[in-house]
Amino acid sequence: MKLIDKQLLDSTTEKAKQSPRKRMNHNFHEDLEDPINRLLNAMEPDTYVRPHRHLQPDKDEYFLVLRGKAIALIFDEKGRITEQVLLDPQQGTYGAEIKAGIWHGLLVLESGTVLYEIKPGPFAPLSDDNFAGWSPEPDDKEGVTLFMEQIREATQSLQ
Repeated sequence: MKLIDKQLLDSTTEKAKQSPRKRMNHNFHEDLEDPINRLLNAMEPDTYVRPHRHLQPDKDEYFLVLRGKAIALIFDEKGRITEQVLLDPQQGTYGAEIKAGIWHGLLVLESGTVLYEIKPGPFAPLSDDNFAGWSPEPDDKEGVTLFMEQIREATQSLQ
């Protein structure tokens, strides 16, 4: 039996805090070819989850917030936010399901935020056309900072 407990959340969070990307996965699937990928994703507020979609291969994505707070974002083709929801288990909003091909991202609000994610397998790294061209590349530090400020402004009412 594989357990999800406070110790696992804490250790994965500690690794996220030490990571340059400010996030860390803990996989429950033992092989990347597994038909269902299951993982913890520990994230810190400074992480940049670049807007993306899961298209070719088409994959729906499901996630539950086990601890912390984040805002799930849906974007249109031009990068405008069309939906935003605060995911906060303390307030009764536990997770989201994102259909394949939908531009989405996440704004992490609290240190120690951990999501449990489920995606159909096998694992397929995202190709460039699955990252939103209207969003900055992760290594564009200035662009990322500006983009994150715009997202924080646009979601101010939920924070």
